[in-house]
Amino acid sequence: MTYKTLIALVAFAALMLLRPLSAQTARPNVQMCVILDGDTVPYYNLREVAVVESFSLLTKEEIRKNQKLIRNVRKMMPYAKTAKARLDKLEKEAAGLSPKQRKALMKTTEKEIMDEFSEELKRFTFSQGKVLLKLVDRETGSTSYVLVNELRGKMRASFYQTFARIFGYNLKAHYDPKNNKEDELIERIVRSIELGRL
Repeated sequence: MTYKTLIALVAFAALMLLRPLSAQTARPNVQMCVILDGDTVPYYNLREVAVVESFSLLTKEEIRKNQKLIRNVRKMMPYAKTAKARLDKLEKEAAGLSPKQRKALMKTTEKEIMDEFSEELKRFTFSQGKVLLKLVDRETGSTSYVLVNELRGKMRASFYQTFARIFGYNLKAHYDPKNNKEDELIERIVRSIELGRL
């Protein structure tokens, strides 16, 4: 390597370090530089991180023992997420409506949901229905009874609750992974699925 080539390489490297960062060459999380006490310091915009309680993923033994529950959670998760998305959309649509218009919107939405999902709902097993109720509570933060009460009224909610109690369901049961062993297991299964471990 000649002396001129070495100087050219050093000059090129210096130019690369000193040139302003363009949108194409900059790393996406680098916003700009900030000058503090005469020093130039890169300014990074970090993504928000949620800190949650630690939990353990399922062991191989737990996976083997709970195959049915894992299968049910995996099958019911998309329905719970769909319920959350529909509820959010419904709340936005109903925000400025009068009580009469809101009631009509709720009836229409209920009919659409029944038309779309009634055949699938009929094929669910008892245990899948219980898991779905828990996952809906997990996703929405409200029990099924509260959701029906808010959306369709106390009379309809009481009817559904009475009907559900005949078959051993409780629409008023809260999803509580901290105090309920079954809910804690469901939470660990959901987290394992979301992390791609199951």
